Amino acid sequence: MKTYYAAADIGASGGRLILGALEDGQLTLETIHRFDNRMEKRGDALCWDYQRIAENIVEGLRLCAEAGKIPISLGVDTWGVDYVLLDEAGNPVGECYGYRDHRTDGMDRVVEKIIAPEELYRRTGTLKADYNTIYQLMSVRERSPEHLEAAQCMLLTPDYLNYLLTGVKKWEYTEASTTQLLDPEKKDWDFDLIRSLGLPEKLFGPVSFPGTYVGKLAEHWAKKAGYSLDVYLPGTHDTACAVAALPKVESDSIYISSGTWSLMGVRREKPDCSEESRKANLTNEGSADGGICCHKNIMGLWMIQSVRHEYGDRYSFDEICRMAEESKDFPSLVDVQDNCFLSPDSMCESIRTWCEAHSLKVPQTLGEIASVVYRSLAACYAQTAKELETLNGKPYPVVQVVGGGSQAEYLNQLTADALGKTVYAGPTEASAIGNIIVQMWGRGGIGSLDEARQIVGASFPVKLFQPRS
Repeated sequence: MKTYYAAADIGASGGRLILGALEDGQLTLETIHRFDNRMEKRGDALCWDYQRIAENIVEGLRLCAEAGKIPISLGVDTWGVDYVLLDEAGNPVGECYGYRDHRTDGMDRVVEKIIAPEELYRRTGTLKADYNTIYQLMSVRERSPEHLEAAQCMLLTPDYLNYLLTGVKKWEYTEASTTQLLDPEKKDWDFDLIRSLGLPEKLFGPVSFPGTYVGKLAEHWAKKAGYSLDVYLPGTHDTACAVAALPKVESDSIYISSGTWSLMGVRREKPDCSEESRKANLTNEGSADGGICCHKNIMGLWMIQSVRHEYGDRYSFDEICRMAEESKDFPSLVDVQDNCFLSPDSMCESIRTWCEAHSLKVPQTLGEIASVVYRSLAACYAQTAKELETLNGKPYPVVQVVGGGSQAEYLNQLTADALGKTVYAGPTEASAIGNIIVQMWGRGGIGSLDEARQIVGASFPVKLFQPRS
């Protein structure tokens, strides 16, 4: 009889409940439930509906029972930085904001009056981004200080979902490392920093690590699912899960966790909080084995997803890639890291405006716009690879692309060409795989995460892309 594990892999545009089972050294996956997920407008704010997410997770568990495949444990992984403030009764204080909300505009200047950017990076090793938790909380301090007064704790997105599911509060390491409030050397909250910012220490509980037991599914959810099960912490940040699922390769490699965002970097034992790393816009986030994922946050396929939506989703991504290939000689490139592409009303117009402002040829057709996006992403990958090699003092002959973007064969080939490196693409469901193997490890089903990576390599196809001369 197979032993099943459930991964609730929740992204900024959709969620999945995926079952995994290990049999004869092979890990198999089955998607049980998919659902849409996106920020909702509430007045002028962009917010998440976490109750709806929890209900969909439990609906996925119910469908597992309906299929006769009941998992013994569940792990939840999500995006980073977002949080919920809870009062003494465990109810949300204020809105459940999403990271694309603009209330953080100007908060970097507020923080810089307290601590210089160079010192903040030296202490946290975290890339400065307007949506980081530090700036979100400073926005509350500046505009709604009564919410901080009323709040008894802060739970990050996956921690809050775990709380909704079990009633147990945990603060998980890999997710905490996205806040710009964690000491990456001590792997604990930087309370001196927190106090200097005027944020209440009471919001931050003890940090737990991947593989930790959270609790049982709450009774009312168990009734809906038809059974109870154990909830464990994977690396609750989806990037940590994706990196945990990198297949074992012989050479040192650069990874790209490719999806709505592209997270491009290397695994390290210790953080790199140097000024050179800060200038390269690299961030140090926790890995599932307690180490460091040192990478750059790149805008990723969010840009092409947004372009596709503007064309009414009439074309598949394969069709858009073919159009881009037909327009491969279109000369313009954009800086995909420019904040104008973070949350524009129209991605197409933002791309055209950027090109016009920089005296470049302005794309008009869908194929031309897609060509600009894909080639600009590959160019950004190439620059980032050079920075990683310089900072780490060694070459990385291999690039491993995992996540949904590993299916973007056109972009994978452009990446191999731009970097002059071999690209291994796959597995696609890397976050879910990493989620499941960390649960197995936490429960003692496998001996180490290194062993797990060997299992991943033996279980899922990986496609090879060589640079074209």
